[in-house]
Amino acid sequence: MATTEHPPPSRLRTWMLEGLSDMGKGHARPEAQPEPAHKGQRWYRVMCLTGVDYFSTLGYQPGIAALAAGLLSPIATIVLVIVTLAGALPVYRRVAEESPHGEGSIAMLERLLSFWKGKLFVLTLLGFAATDFLITITLSAADASTHLIENPHLTSTLHGQQMLITLLLVALLGAVFLKGFLEAIGVAVALVVVYLGLNAVVVVVGMWHVLTAGHVVTDWTSALTAEHGNVFVMIGVSLLVFPKLALGLSGFETGVAVMPHVQGDEDDTEERPVGRIRDTKKLLTTAALIMSVFLIATSFITTLLIPADEFKPGGQANGRALAYLAHEYLGGAFGTVYDISTIAILWFAGASAMAGLLNLMPRYLPRYGMAPHWARAVRPMVIVFTLVAFLVTWIFDADVDAQGGAYATGVLVLMSSAAIAVTIAARRAAQRGWTIGFAIVSAVLLYVTVANVVERPDGVKIGACFIVGIILVSLLSRLARAFELRVTHVSMDPMAERFVRDMASRKIRFIANEPDRRDKAEYRDKIEQIRADNEMPEQEDFVFVEVTVTDPSEFEAGLTVRGEVLHNRYRILTLESSSIPNALAAMLLHVRDMTGCTPHIYFEWTEGNPFANFLRFFLFGQGEVAPVTREVLREAEPDRARRPRVHTG
Repeated sequence: MATTEHPPPSRLRTWMLEGLSDMGKGHARPEAQPEPAHKGQRWYRVMCLTGVDYFSTLGYQPGIAALAAGLLSPIATIVLVIVTLAGALPVYRRVAEESPHGEGSIAMLERLLSFWKGKLFVLTLLGFAATDFLITITLSAADASTHLIENPHLTSTLHGQQMLITLLLVALLGAVFLKGFLEAIGVAVALVVVYLGLNAVVVVVGMWHVLTAGHVVTDWTSALTAEHGNVFVMIGVSLLVFPKLALGLSGFETGVAVMPHVQGDEDDTEERPVGRIRDTKKLLTTAALIMSVFLIATSFITTLLIPADEFKPGGQANGRALAYLAHEYLGGAFGTVYDISTIAILWFAGASAMAGLLNLMPRYLPRYGMAPHWARAVRPMVIVFTLVAFLVTWIFDADVDAQGGAYATGVLVLMSSAAIAVTIAARRAAQRGWTIGFAIVSAVLLYVTVANVVERPDGVKIGACFIVGIILVSLLSRLARAFELRVTHVSMDPMAERFVRDMASRKIRFIANEPDRRDKAEYRDKIEQIRADNEMPEQEDFVFVEVTVTDPSEFEAGLTVRGEVLHNRYRILTLESSSIPNALAAMLLHVRDMTGCTPHIYFEWTEGNPFANFLRFFLFGQGEVAPVTREVLREAEPDRARRPRVHTG
């Protein structure tokens, strides 16, 4: 298809859309050329990017466990670790294997459904993903500002400024991603190394105090036995409070979402990135093992060394149990350094969520026609997500507790969908053992999800707002792009090319025909009708064009034109597409560019209400074909003199 001259883009536009093939009006839209699969970052560096989300939960997870389980906190945390290592980790290792391009379990479930119901299902899951990732950004920034304000040296100065500080942290995160993705990974590596190192010091010192003060352990075990009786009751109670600890499972979804940034082997291909899959599994396993050790150790020392009242709202350990120990046992200087590292990693925890959003959303919405084509570019999407994060922060008044329910709901829904997806995948692969195992994990995660929703229904309400918002914006975007030329490329088989070359010596005339019986009478009557409607002489010859609609919910794809001769007389071009008008417009532009001649196409009017016909076009790719084909051509080719002619009788 020929291109139309456009003024050179501004420097700002070039910078904003860097890395994006322009798919503006009147341009042919070449297939995106995938980068070699081996490019990217080493897996342990990408692990640090996901780890700023996962590992940062150490800032508040011990306190959550202490409030939820009390003296049982270490045992309840062990249950959490068992679910992590025996459930979530195998699930996401399988997700990495089944969906190595970062779409995660959503892509696995997308394959099960087609047509519009599949798109709506994916949009619903994307709504929960947006809930998870965006609330990660806002909640982490709010928690970082809380740690900053509650520092003993800064409380009097920063009191009442949480909203402003949170907005500044969100803006700073967006600025890092506007600068570039490599900068984000570099910052993440430094933060994770420092934060885990400081936590290791706190854990070692805490363990030393527990071991040297022997009565601490005996006092805890005596109180535990007196309160719960025997070990079976303890395990039972731990299972009941487990849903409240579910935030400790966060991080796996972002681990697979940023998978395309993991460097693979030199011989990896996009179809089979073996090295990327292997190293992503290393990433997931290493992160889970590191976090499991820290979760058990920190829950143990915080439960034994911090008075229970300090965990409650208003207490010095509320939401900052390890920071409390750092100040208590290592002094104000170390405690302040620990606070700074906690604030930094909590702020940057949104980086993994931002990376997940930037990888996930552009893989679906533009492909569905439910976002502008610029949504594939990184920088415009960073600005969009940052503005949405501002809105969420303002709505929740930068309150950590108010956002906790939505965060947990988003995490658990995505983990449950991942478990169900891998269960189906294992069943299809006839892997009976894995199927049973994944089914058990699915049941556990569904129980935790339902329990969390019952206890904190606000999470579902917030998630529903994201879902409704995404569906509404997506449908409006699809409506706005309804007349956009969305065929990425056109190819013709030798017979089709022969028909076109033959007609190019005369006038190129096509008849759009809806195939029915495809007998002699159908084609003879159609030609007679077109000649009568347009008062054309009998010597004019035509080629029929017939489009078969495949999945009308798909937005853009390539187009293959095949030629055939029926009844030893009638030449016919057959096409398959999600939209009849788009397929016809793309073919006409391709014929014009191939021959240098202006093609003509003839239609008959479609009976029925124009609005109903437009809805048929929007939802099913059919409807009133003639005017829509003409409108698609007008949008694609502004120059009227070069535009293919549309005739309707």
